[in-house]
Amino acid sequence: MEAAIYRKVDRRLIPFLFLCYILAYLDRVNVGFAKLQMAHDLGLADAAYATGAGIFFIGYFFFEVPSNVLLKRFGARLWIARIMVTWGLISSAMMFMKGEQSFYVMRFILGLAEAGFFPGVIYYLTLWYPSRQRATRTAGFVAAIALAGVIGNPVSGAIMELFSGALGIAGWQWLFLVEGIPSILVGLWVITYLDSSIAEARWLSAEEKTVLSRAVEAEEQHKPHTHLSHAFKSGRVYLLSAIYFTLMVGLYGIAFWLPTLIKAFGVKGYLNVGLLAAIPYGVCTVGMFFLSRHSDRTGERRIHYVLNVSAGALGLVLSGLFASNPVISIICLSIATLGVVGSMPLFWPMPSAFLTGTAAAAGIGIVNSVGNLGGYFGPNIPVWVRAYSSDPSAALYTIAAILMVGALLVLFFIPKSVNVPRR
Repeated sequence: MEAAIYRKVDRRLIPFLFLCYILAYLDRVNVGFAKLQMAHDLGLADAAYATGAGIFFIGYFFFEVPSNVLLKRFGARLWIARIMVTWGLISSAMMFMKGEQSFYVMRFILGLAEAGFFPGVIYYLTLWYPSRQRATRTAGFVAAIALAGVIGNPVSGAIMELFSGALGIAGWQWLFLVEGIPSILVGLWVITYLDSSIAEARWLSAEEKTVLSRAVEAEEQHKPHTHLSHAFKSGRVYLLSAIYFTLMVGLYGIAFWLPTLIKAFGVKGYLNVGLLAAIPYGVCTVGMFFLSRHSDRTGERRIHYVLNVSAGALGLVLSGLFASNPVISIICLSIATLGVVGSMPLFWPMPSAFLTGTAAAAGIGIVNSVGNLGGYFGPNIPVWVRAYSSDPSAALYTIAAILMVGALLVLFFIPKSVNVPRR
C-alpha cells in the first residue's frame, strides 16, 4: 500500500517540480547561449561576460537563507510562486540591456529573485519523503538540469537563428523574452497546484495522509531536535557548503562556456551548436537515474558520490587532452557532465541527515547559498587561468582539480551515518 501511495505522490509532485526547475535553470544559464551574439552587441569582453554570468550567484548568496526561512513561514505554494513570477519578469526584462553595467545589474537582480527556489524544493521534498526514498526523487527533480540542456540548447539556438532581427529585435533579446514568459505562467499555476504540506493535499485520502506522515515523522524522531541557530553553528553545514562549492564550480564552469567551446570546434549555425551542446546533457539524463536508483537501493551515498565526481573530473581532463578531436572531446564532456550533475541527487540527502525543522530549511539554504558561490568562480576560471597558462585546456584541468578536492572531502570527512540503513 505504501508503495502505491508514493507512486501517487510521485505523479503529482515530481513532473511539476521538474517543469519548474527546467524553467529556472534555463533562465539562469541561457546567457551562455545569448553570449554568442550578445557579447558583440553589448561590447562584452570574455572577462566582462564571466563576471556578469557569475554575479548572479552573489545576489543569490545574499537572499538564499532568508528566502528559505520565509518559505517555511509562508508555505511552499505561495513562496515558490513568488520566486518564479519574479525571476520570469526579470529574465524577460534582460532583453533591454544596453551594455556592461546593465548586464551586471540585471544578472545580480535575477540572482536575488531566484534565491531560495532550489533549496526550497529540496526542503519541500523532505516534507513528503523519508531519506531512504529521497535520492531517486531528487534525481527526478535535478534531472531538469540535464533535460534543460537537452531541450534548452537546441531551442535557444533555434530562437536565435529564426527570430534574429524580427521586428528589429536581436536574436539574444528574443531569447530572453521568449524563455522568461513560461516562468511567469507556471509560477501563477503553482498557486493552484502545489500543496505546502501533506495535511493540505486534497487529492490524498485521510488514510494516505496518515501513512505518509508517519513515515516522515518516524525518521524525524531519530534525529536530534535542532533549532534555527544550530544550522549556523554546525561545522558539518559549512563542510557540506565547501563540498557543494566544488560541485558548482564544475557545473557552471561547464554550463556557461559549453556553447562557446562547441562553437570553437568550427560548428556553424546557432541551432547546430545547440544540438551538439545537448549531447552531454542527454547522456547525463539517462546516467543519473541509474546512479540514483542504485544509491537508493543500496542506501549508500558517500562512495557513489566520490566515484561519480572523480569520473567527472577525469572526463574534464580527457576533454582537454583531446580538445583537437571534437568527437572524443564531446564524449569526455558527457562523462564530465554526468559526474557533476549526476552527483547532485547523491549530495542533497546529506544535509537533511543532520538537521530537522527550521534548522533543516536554514541549513539547506546555507549549503546552497555558500556552495553556489562556486557559480561565480566557475565561469571566471577560464578567464583567470589565461593569465598563468597559454594552454587553452588549463581551465578544464583546474576545474577537475577542484572537483577532486570535493570528492576527497566527502571520502575523509563525511561520516557513514549519511548512508541510509537498508530495510
